[in-house]
Amino acid sequence: MLTSRVVRLCSHLGVRSVGTQEVRSVNAAASREKQTDLTTAEVMAREDKFGAHNYHPIPVAISRAKGVFMWDVEGKRYYDFLSAYSAVNQGHCHPKILQALSQQASTLTLTSRAFYNDILGEYEQFVTSLLGYDKLLPMNTGVEGGETACKLARKWGYLVKGIPKDQAKIIFVRNNFWGRTLSAVSSSTDPTAYSGFGPFMPGFSLIPYDDLQALEAAASDPTVAAFMVEPIQGEAGVVVPATGYLKGIRDICTRHNVLWIADEVQTGLARTGKRLAVDHEEVKPDILVLGKALSGGVYPVSAVLADDEVMLCIKPGEHGSTYGGNPLACRVAMAALQVMEEENLAENAEKMGQILRDELSKLPQDVISLVRGKGLLNAIVIKQKFDAWEVCLRLKENGLLAKPTHGDIIRFAPPLCITEEQIRECAEIVQNTIMSF
Repeated sequence: MLTSRVVRLCSHLGVRSVGTQEVRSVNAAASREKQTDLTTAEVMAREDKFGAHNYHPIPVAISRAKGVFMWDVEGKRYYDFLSAYSAVNQGHCHPKILQALSQQASTLTLTSRAFYNDILGEYEQFVTSLLGYDKLLPMNTGVEGGETACKLARKWGYLVKGIPKDQAKIIFVRNNFWGRTLSAVSSSTDPTAYSGFGPFMPGFSLIPYDDLQALEAAASDPTVAAFMVEPIQGEAGVVVPATGYLKGIRDICTRHNVLWIADEVQTGLARTGKRLAVDHEEVKPDILVLGKALSGGVYPVSAVLADDEVMLCIKPGEHGSTYGGNPLACRVAMAALQVMEEENLAENAEKMGQILRDELSKLPQDVISLVRGKGLLNAIVIKQKFDAWEVCLRLKENGLLAKPTHGDIIRFAPPLCITEEQIRECAEIVQNTIMSF
């Protein structure tokens, strides 16, 4: 029999209860060399049966996507207002990125770092020149970028700052999110992320977000090597700090000889209306972590950037990745960054985000208590008498896909290629959906 989880999902879709015969048909279909078309309910049933239950998706089964749109297996079209958590800033299946992928895939995909290849250096030069750093260390995923930044900071702390052996500390903020490795959950304040996974990484401490006084006090400890923070907290519900927070971070970290690690995996690469979110206050972190949109959602690519004083603390054999810096990833990432620049995605995100916030702010405050964001990273806070999950299910029925975070918050982050006509249509969908409650 199917689990109660799938039965509940099917009921949201108006699908009758699925029994043993349907499970057999799903199993039979999965065993064929050529997969037959499946319904949404069958897609969910198969994934529920054979996959780990570590996600709780909106009950929609996507089969293709292009630009700002996605289509489910039944052919219904939706606006994508999540952008794979800001990984597809350039839009789904961008032709320039796909062309780069195809051309490189037919020539050379992977050498490992046991050998040089003719693409990695070109990629490193391209990105460091674009973003103003001496060196780039290539990895694959955002959380690997965060891990890399922490290792770099500790090594620098011992070699350059002179912190006694095994005493280096890294400061994080409450409600941070940078992944689900043991290190990442060791810095988390979300019980869902850390409960049942201890013991935790030593040397991590927490302070409130957007609190420069707390940072000043914590950074005065001579054993602190780094402060790691998202310029805007994404998973926490698009929490935007007060103006001056980023400049304050730069000043405090400089005075106390503490490295500032900016986690721009979600906020970077035009999402907030600037190339980087730190550009809103014209400051430069010591270590910059990028991922997600670095490949336009086509291939896992992440990168850590720093100047020589920090980056050259890592010596051969001390850090690496079999796939990090592979030629395919490098070519895709360069194409993704070129699209970002050539199509002025940061400027469009700034303009479209302002329109979206202006339109959503017209909703009554007895339904929506807050609209916040920068560029096209935005969120609404739903009043407690309404259920954000139910709102997202109704948005789906009305042709727009979004997902709640932290219970009462819905994040709105469409691809940055969205047009004014499309953003106004989406704002109307959200307004009509909210008012239907």
